[in-house]
Amino acid sequence: MKNIARCAFVAAAALVWACTPSTPTGEPEVAPALSGKTLDGKIASLSDYKGKVVLVDFWATWCDPCRAEIPELLKLQAGLGGKGFAVLGVSMDGEVSAVASFSAKMRITYPIILNGGERAPQGWVVPGLPTAYLIGRDGKVLRRIFGSKSLAKLTSEVEAALAK
Repeated sequence: MKNIARCAFVAAAALVWACTPSTPTGEPEVAPALSGKTLDGKIASLSDYKGKVVLVDFWATWCDPCRAEIPELLKLQAGLGGKGFAVLGVSMDGEVSAVASFSAKMRITYPIILNGGERAPQGWVVPGLPTAYLIGRDGKVLRRIFGSKSLAKLTSEVEAALAK
């Protein structure tokens, strides 16, 4: 009984935290710094996208829901990329070769930061995969998304953020 109560408490706390991407004052929090090496050996950074709406997508090649939504993210970027939207992927895989072959097979066109394992980058909370953060033009977290994403809802949220 103790374990069930503990799990329920943790789940409830995570849900509250996930639904409130803001500081104690109610203001949206600024997204933590994020940068790292990409498949082509360059450095990608969230700060490179200043003034854009960005979806930071944490995923892994071994995560079936992550794999399933990548074509949708590619469509979203293709449709809204010219309006100031970008996807920045963060691979939580330990092996670069798996990411490279998967990226080529899926024809991923957005940058993928190679995190080098399942430990979240400093300042980011990634309780499971997929996890994504929608970041506004001002660099503040608009929404945390734990689990699979609804393309229709995400498209609507991105369009609303672009309109600001």
